[in-house]
Amino acid sequence: MCILAVIAGYLLGSIPFGFLIAKAKGVDIRKVGSGNIGFTNVLRSCGIAPGILTCFFDVLKGFLPAYIFLHAETHGQLCGILAGASAMLGHLFSVWLKFKGGKGVATGLGIFIALAPWAVLIALVSWIIGVIITRIVSVGSITSGVVLPVASFILYGNAPVSYFALFAGLISILQHKQNIMRLIAGKEPRLGRRK
Repeated sequence: MCILAVIAGYLLGSIPFGFLIAKAKGVDIRKVGSGNIGFTNVLRSCGIAPGILTCFFDVLKGFLPAYIFLHAETHGQLCGILAGASAMLGHLFSVWLKFKGGKGVATGLGIFIALAPWAVLIALVSWIIGVIITRIVSVGSITSGVVLPVASFILYGNAPVSYFALFAGLISILQHKQNIMRLIAGKEPRLGRRK
């Protein structure tokens, strides 16, 4: 069952919804803006509706495999975590885009809605606060990457899902290394403002 969780999670996670939605608008999202296939770049490059669709489907492709295999009859928690981890890796290293992908924030949100809903709620609130204060999406994403594992250990203790949250948070922060460099240089774009 857990082997199936890994395969299904990766294949679903690797579907590049941002790329496909932008392509339907005649835009190769990899060649505009930041070059990222995620929500923020699609929002800036293609508009509000494509951005929201990208966010919705990226969340869904993280949620579905984690939720389905979490509620499997045998080894549910382990299979749910493996399915979620595979979905995240699929998003980061999509087989359809020569093993390139997005940063995994929306997909991670979907995964932890299934696995650790209270921790992800706290992380989501931290994301919203970070974005409202700075009007910079990456600040919210980095903040939530720090808050998620802390909230998980507080709420769920020394559980496997807490260690997965730590792994996911670290991966999310590492994926934002270019954003961090731009933040330090004062060049990270704000919402509502063109680069």
